[in-house]
Amino acid sequence: MNKDIQSIVLTEAQIKEKVAAAAVWLDKRYEGKNPLFISVLKGSVMFFCDLVRAMETPVQMDFMTVSSYGAGSESSGMPKIVMDLAANVKDRHVVLVEDIVDSGYTLQRMKELMSGRGAASFTTVALFDKPARRKVDIKADYACFEIGDEFIVGYGLDYAQQYRNLPYVGILKREIYEK
Repeated sequence: MNKDIQSIVLTEAQIKEKVAAAAVWLDKRYEGKNPLFISVLKGSVMFFCDLVRAMETPVQMDFMTVSSYGAGSESSGMPKIVMDLAANVKDRHVVLVEDIVDSGYTLQRMKELMSGRGAASFTTVALFDKPARRKVDIKADYACFEIGDEFIVGYGLDYAQQYRNLPYVGILKREIYEK
């Protein structure tokens, strides 16, 4: 275990099991369709790759970078699109893959953006839901795990661009992010 991690909250095996369940849910929902899956970089990349590989439904993939945190641990409340999609979402079934729904600002912004661009439907799948930190009334259509108000890292989630490569999810020691 990494020295900056207080405790492991999810093992690789636990994550894999929930990712497989999410893939089954999505396969049922999009059977016979050609959905466009969007990964919100960088945090969702591990989850995104494992999720689409676990699916049987053919999907198109694209990527966006949306940021509201920078190097801090608190959302600015104003998500900024750093890198936009290459694909056109008009009349497409869009599936947004998020690492964590925290304040809800990013999810709300993405939902408005895809609707404004003419998406036929919009579904959100998140690895984590953190309702204790929600600032807007929105939630993912499917969340693999619900967590409390802990600062977690690993499996794509970071603090100041560190810890993404951990194969598990752990609680970051408070003294690391309260410097």
